[in-house]
Amino acid sequence: MKKLSPDEVVRLAQLRPEPCAECAPLASRGWESFPGDRSDAVLEPVGTLWLAGEEEEPTLEEHHPGGTNYWSPDAPIALAFFPANRSQVWRCRHCGHGFLRYTEYGGYYEDRRIRSLQPALIVE
Repeated sequence: MKKLSPDEVVRLAQLRPEPCAECAPLASRGWESFPGDRSDAVLEPVGTLWLAGEEEEPTLEEHHPGGTNYWSPDAPIALAFFPANRSQVWRCRHCGHGFLRYTEYGGYYEDRRIRSLQPALIVE
């Protein structure tokens, strides 16, 4: 998968800031588990913010200057901080709306997570 620059992610987010009817069920404002009753066939991969095995491990530090938390719908999408810095960028095949996706690996589980790319919340 192609490595994307922060500028490329911002441009993608600005192209289609609102989801269409096809991808709206996946367009959570904050990080959410990927809905188990939905297919990801409406999405296509665009690139990644980190190339595992080719780059230094990105930080696990989060960025919440306004008192938000990981799950907050108004939390900044801080591309240099966790979890955005370990995410892949996907877009809707129908409208081009952008999404961040990553997999949380716990001791006994894997949780695929998704968040809608909202241009006003992106910080580099």
